[in-house]
Amino acid sequence: MSKLNLANTLKTLVSSAFLFLGAMTVLPAQAQQAQQVLKITAIPDESPTELARKAGPLVKYLEQRLGMKVEFTPVSDYAAAVETLANKQVDMAWFGGFTFVQAQQRSGGKVVPLVQREEDTKFRSVFITSDPAIKTLADLKGKTLSFGSQSSTSGHLMPRSFLLEAKIDPEKDLKRVAYSGAHDATIAAVAAGKVDVGALNISVWEKFVLDKKVDPAKVHVIFTTPTYYDYNWTVHADMPAALKEKITKAFLDLAPNTAEGKAILDLQRATRFVPTKAENYKGIETAARSAGLLK
Repeated sequence: MSKLNLANTLKTLVSSAFLFLGAMTVLPAQAQQAQQVLKITAIPDESPTELARKAGPLVKYLEQRLGMKVEFTPVSDYAAAVETLANKQVDMAWFGGFTFVQAQQRSGGKVVPLVQREEDTKFRSVFITSDPAIKTLADLKGKTLSFGSQSSTSGHLMPRSFLLEAKIDPEKDLKRVAYSGAHDATIAAVAAGKVDVGALNISVWEKFVLDKKVDPAKVHVIFTTPTYYDYNWTVHADMPAALKEKITKAFLDLAPNTAEGKAILDLQRATRFVPTKAENYKGIETAARSAGLLK
């Protein structure tokens, strides 16, 4: 073989090697991009079937808007929701105000709240009973009470905070304190007479009344709390800024004047989503520390 032909052959082999190595570099990146998944979860403040029903249309909408697969992964309890986001096992979580504060503490400040429902800027809790003799918070003394989950903002932390403001110490002044684990379970416990009073999220209560799942003539509200900031969608701080922006815009673009928007907002019990920030939850953090629920 002539020196010229040998040189051309070597040149071709080197070029082919570089092309092969380039393909090896590009293809995995393309495959990784194609397989990219946004994993989301939510605190289990309602039954698993209800959470799945609410998540379905939202997941589909986010997939369309973000151009990536979205997976909803249920968790067993509130603490698990905090841990999965703090440890980056999921990318986004639906938190209550208190679980956001817990996640912020657990992650060393590495979580960011993006949006909340407009209703969450002025959220409230209710105390309900089936006993006609119980008319005010003062009447709770010596009675049995069920909160929701111990980590629930609207089902425990804020109701407890307002009880303490009313000079009622649940552990000292009540006959028994129970934790149902979820708002719908609290309603069921009160309706069945298992406890005298229940404290829960006003949104779930109003939905149960609207759907005729509870008779307000038999189970009624005795106290509605003042307003406070509550639920939000939170992401890990390490999420790329561009993806945070796309997620935020997708939520803010949900509008009740479109069929899809109305369906999703109705399921989320929202009129619309609005931006939020960590500073909104300083009051929740203060209440948690005052109640001895956060160290």
